[in-house]
Order: sequence, then C-alpha cells, then structure tokens
Amino acid sequence: MLDFKNNIAKIGGWLTETEGIFLYETAKKVKQQNVIVEIGSWKGKSTICLGRGVEDGHKAKIYAIDPHNGSSEHQKMFEYVDTYQRFIDNTKNANVAQYIEPIRETSENASRQFNESIEFLFIDGAHEFEFVRLDIKLWFSKLIDGGIIAFHDTWFWYGPHLVTAIELLTSSKIKNPKLIGTITCFQKVKKNSFLDRINNICFLIYRTLFGWIGGIGLRRKDSVLK
Repeated sequence: MLDFKNNIAKIGGWLTETEGIFLYETAKKVKQQNVIVEIGSWKGKSTICLGRGVEDGHKAKIYAIDPHNGSSEHQKMFEYVDTYQRFIDNTKNANVAQYIEPIRETSENASRQFNESIEFLFIDGAHEFEFVRLDIKLWFSKLIDGGIIAFHDTWFWYGPHLVTAIELLTSSKIKNPKLIGTITCFQKVKKNSFLDRINNICFLIYRTLFGWIGGIGLRRKDSVLK
C-alpha cells in the first residue's frame, strides 16, 4: 500500500502525490521475470513509490541508477552533492531496500553491461536535451514490447519536453501517450498504426496547451508570492 502523504512526501525531491501513485500502480503490474529501471533516484522518493508497487505486485527487481553527485542543475543549486547514503537510509527505512539494486553510475556507464528485460523505464536524470536524448537512445532498445517508458518534468523543462515531443512526432514504436502531473509516458510497440500516430500528435497538442496554461499559473503564483 502506498501512503504518500504520511510516509513519502517528507523525503526530499520534486515528485507529487499523483505522480507517486502512477509509479506505484505501474510498478505493481510489472511481472517478476522483468525489471524496472529508474534513471535518476536523488534521495529515493520515486524509488520508494516503485518499491511499494513491486511489494504489492509481483516482486519485480528495481535497478536505481544514479551517480548521486547531482545533475548539473542540482550542482548549480547546491554546489557539493552526495545523496547516496540518504538514498540508502530512506529506502531501508521504508522497508523496500530488498527490491532495489542501487547502481552508483551514470546512465551511460550502467547501460553498457545491462542485459535484463525492462518492463518499466522511468527517466528522471539530468534534464538537458542532450542527456535526456542519450538516455532514451541507450535504454529504449532494452525495453520489452508492451513495456512502459515515462519521463518526469515534461511540460516545463526544455530537455524532457523536446525529447518526448520528437518521439511522439517521429517514432513508429510508441503509442498510448498519457500525462500524469508532469510525467509523460507511452507504451513501446513493434510498430504503431496510422491512428496511433494521429493520437500521438493530438496528445502532443494537448500537452503543449496544458503546459502553457500550467506555466501561466506558475508565473502568477510566483508573482503573488513576491
């Protein structure tokens, strides 16, 4: 069971309750013979949601990949960053550490020797375009057909927004896009249909409008706080 408000919300990170529930419900469906890969774990907020999901589901393994020295935006905000021990402590305190294998590496280094069948891939690493683009290039081929790939912060961070937009417009291997909070997710398929591609474009238009409205709301909120 996921009790986000009482047990997870206090952990440092930018995941909302709605997004946490999505991670929990998706992880819950992952079959035991497949795995979950998370790119970017920070202090374990999203990882614990995934852990709760596999605990209540089929006990699939979670690979949590993060060098734990912060992405470039974290380093600008906090200068020195080392979140590894906090991540370990948080996952242990949440009693989900048995389902998680931390990999203290960059996404690129971790991908080189990774041969597991991924059913759910959650990308929330460095948000610059080149790094998000690299993440999908490295990991999409390891995702099984029918698997789910999700990106955090997709309607107000340039990198995740643009990478997912390009995929939605050009890829013949994705369908069923959804927006949950700031998460954009879609399903991998061998080949999508013409109607799937039309649906992908319609979704992108919807998300763009949603992002504009959301951005206006955030700016108004910021001006009121000032």
